[in-house]
Amino acid sequence: MTTIAASSTGRDVALENINVVGLDAMPTPADVHAAAPVTPAAARTVEAGRAALRAILERRDPRPFIVVGPCSIHDPAAALDYAARLKALAEEVAEQIFIVMRVYFEKPRTSTGWKGYVNDPRMDDSFHIEEGITAARRLLVQLAELGLPTGSEALDPMSPQYLADLISWYAIGARTTESQTHREMASGLSTPVGFKNGTDGGLDVAVNAIQSAAHPHSFLGINAEGRTAIVRTRGNAYGHLVLRGGGGRPNYDTVSVKLAERSLQKAKLPASIVIDCSHANSLKDPSLQPLVLMDCVHQIKEGSQAIVGMMIESHLHAGNQPIPANLADLKYGVSVTDACIDWEATRSVLLRARDELAPVLEARRRAEGCTEFIPG
Repeated sequence: MTTIAASSTGRDVALENINVVGLDAMPTPADVHAAAPVTPAAARTVEAGRAALRAILERRDPRPFIVVGPCSIHDPAAALDYAARLKALAEEVAEQIFIVMRVYFEKPRTSTGWKGYVNDPRMDDSFHIEEGITAARRLLVQLAELGLPTGSEALDPMSPQYLADLISWYAIGARTTESQTHREMASGLSTPVGFKNGTDGGLDVAVNAIQSAAHPHSFLGINAEGRTAIVRTRGNAYGHLVLRGGGGRPNYDTVSVKLAERSLQKAKLPASIVIDCSHANSLKDPSLQPLVLMDCVHQIKEGSQAIVGMMIESHLHAGNQPIPANLADLKYGVSVTDACIDWEATRSVLLRARDELAPVLEARRRAEGCTEFIPG
């Protein structure tokens, strides 16, 4: 509906939707759920993933978790190929590392660019969101049935109604951590949520976001039938800080982690920190990500209790590629957003991390009586 009113000249003028050229109907969350329902096997994976992450954040499980996978999903077939390899690797490292597959469908943009698989699944600026959201959900079901818990970024405030029941961990990105909308949304998410520090490297916005999301909120959203609703939340007790560097410098080093720990303690928040090995922490050079991860491993070996997880951008093949005019020219298993390390480098660094973490984690289990870990 467009509001029409008479102007001072007596002519009718439009007062809303002046710059809107279309309002296309979306399937409701219930419709999309019905098209790709949660299976019993998928449900078990999601809940087990969330339970393991809660145990890690509560220090009942001494393992760190690692969110690893493509910068963004653009080819479900390649994602499933990657996932099959990651599942096997996750079983190899399960006693020392809890693996979560990075499955990002939405990409924030500073100005322009491809906005991700949900927004533009055909990668041609046709923006068939109704196709993207359904295909994304189908992929999440397949990954959960494979036994891989998944992590994603919550960007559009409506997308969790379509996808969140299949996700075990969410991130709020550096560009949206300061957003009231995203803090409110996070307060109602059923997963642990990592808030990234600001793009300038500042911690205050993320610390404030963790505090805000821990409290109840009421805000406008949609229900399963797609109707506008007042969403009322109880607050999310599992918010934590993600350090991704910023302002032209990394912040994964020992001093930066200690300062972040103190900031959380000053705010009376749990000192739970995840290190994003990409972005400014690798100075946007993907080949440095394994070095960042191993630095974090060494901090854990030296006694850091604050580092509970890491993130790596990884794909089947290294680097990235522009989206070509002819999509048949896309290289298989190569990122179309941020550059990634390849599978061989991923496997190598995770196995090395496993081996170096084994003695310290065993000592923690003996000293702290961590009894809830079940391998695999």
